[in-house]
Amino acid sequence: MHVEPGSCVQRIVGNIKTGVILKDVSMTVHSGEVLAVLGSKGLTVEQTLYHTPTKLTGYLKKSKVKQVMADLALSQVSNRCTDNLTQSEYRRLMIGVQLIKDPVILLLDEPTWDLDPLNTYLVVSILSNTAKKYGTAIVLTMEKPRSDVFPFLERVLYLCLGDVVYTGGTRQMLEYFNAIGFPCPQLENPLMYYLCLSTVDRRSRERFVESNHQISALVEKFKLEGGAFRKGSSITGPNHTLDHPISHGSKVPLLLGRPSSVSTGWTIFVRLLSATLNFKADGIRQIILRLFLLPLFFFFLWTFYREMKEFQHTYVTRNGLIFNCLAGVYFVGILNTILIFPIYRTRYFQESQEGLYGGTLFLLTYNAVSIPFSFLSTAGASAIIYPLIGSFQDTLDYLYFMLILWACYIFTEQQTMAILMIVKDQLSAAIFSIYITCVCLTLSSGILRSIKGLQDWLYYLTYATQTRYAAAFLNRKVFTHPTLNQALAFDSRHNCTNMNLIETSLLNGLNSPYCRYASGQSYLSERYSRDHTDVIFSGILEEDLNIGLTFAFALGMIVFNLFLYLIPLPAFVKAKFRE
Repeated sequence: MHVEPGSCVQRIVGNIKTGVILKDVSMTVHSGEVLAVLGSKGLTVEQTLYHTPTKLTGYLKKSKVKQVMADLALSQVSNRCTDNLTQSEYRRLMIGVQLIKDPVILLLDEPTWDLDPLNTYLVVSILSNTAKKYGTAIVLTMEKPRSDVFPFLERVLYLCLGDVVYTGGTRQMLEYFNAIGFPCPQLENPLMYYLCLSTVDRRSRERFVESNHQISALVEKFKLEGGAFRKGSSITGPNHTLDHPISHGSKVPLLLGRPSSVSTGWTIFVRLLSATLNFKADGIRQIILRLFLLPLFFFFLWTFYREMKEFQHTYVTRNGLIFNCLAGVYFVGILNTILIFPIYRTRYFQESQEGLYGGTLFLLTYNAVSIPFSFLSTAGASAIIYPLIGSFQDTLDYLYFMLILWACYIFTEQQTMAILMIVKDQLSAAIFSIYITCVCLTLSSGILRSIKGLQDWLYYLTYATQTRYAAAFLNRKVFTHPTLNQALAFDSRHNCTNMNLIETSLLNGLNSPYCRYASGQSYLSERYSRDHTDVIFSGILEEDLNIGLTFAFALGMIVFNLFLYLIPLPAFVKAKFRE
């Protein structure tokens, strides 16, 4: 068993030790035998917390460890061996081992057992502060609650023989028992007083029978009149009427009520947004990936293509520019998804197994965070490259250009998320998604290979790909631009003057010594026309159809994922995601 290797800085100056915990350890035990594992512990307080399995690593985990130690008043003993801790310090360390995992709910069985009054007060007050600070629900059992911990307990549940004597707000407890004729005497500890009231007295048969009848009466009383108190509402006046009876009989839920889907979704959304918009290392990394990676790639494209001239070779050059724009959007979408999504996917799998929320709600909230970022990123990237392929003053054409690229980004992001649903390894998922995208770009875009040159079955297969419609839209926008839809010279010294001769030579299968394309329309005909019809007015280059279907693929992939994440995973797939 190995621990995390740590960075060079951690190994040189850090106090977190790294290396091997267990070496070639094997053991045998048979049924009916007792095997004792003996040996000294040796890990310190800080090391115990650091080596607790969590999703955090490196600096983030070290910061979390220091924060938990500060919250639990363990900073002063961080380097002390666990064997040398006091009972109170060891209890707090065990609580810290659970808190380092950032739990939604923390269950503690007698965390103050056998502690002196001062340390009991310290532990309960720390738990109260932790619950408020991190929003963690803490459920603890106490056999002998002291009066000084009363202010730190928001709710209380009294159980006797499996039945509920009272559950609800701690402060409303006094009012409830006073209303049913059991006021707490002055100077008495109310927690212990009502605990004794809810305990069977076994000192004699008469007391046993009497206490049983009393507890049964208290249970029935609470079933009939304790509904409002169970909800923790503040009720004033001794003569109030209680309704809302407990409908679940004697079974008491530990979490009172289930948050609505809107509330849960909002919580997940805020958590995702706060994980992205922060100045920690992971937050900065996500901002760079989500907002600046695609514009950076398009800036590099701009440096290579900014010197394009209006000669014959510009048809091939602009064709390559369109291809690089599409490929860049697709591959950056895959890269961002592979580097960002798996962290949230792992947490979703963990929390969905606990019944907190489902896959559809998770994807809706994730898309609510991701899609606006992709829109801003694509808008910035498009603004960099669009002046090279069109008139920047034409705002509508720029908007179309940007929307096409944005739809492609969304599609490939959703495609990769679908693959990550069943493929845990990020590299395998990335390779698979890139392979699919490369096949579609090669066969369906009409850029690397002419559409009209495809076999019939491949040609009809392209109708099922987004790249066909996105590339067709961009090619039409670029090559029907007035700058290109005319006879262009071969270079600065050779001009094309006799267009009829050129067109005749092309039809006869001969190449002009200088000019291959009479116009942008002739270039499009070579790439897309499978017959002699006007390619511009044929369905394959129809603008509204192409932009509509490009977005239809993106939206369809989103809907497909929403249904995909509703499907229960097979056991062998779930096993891959257990961490």
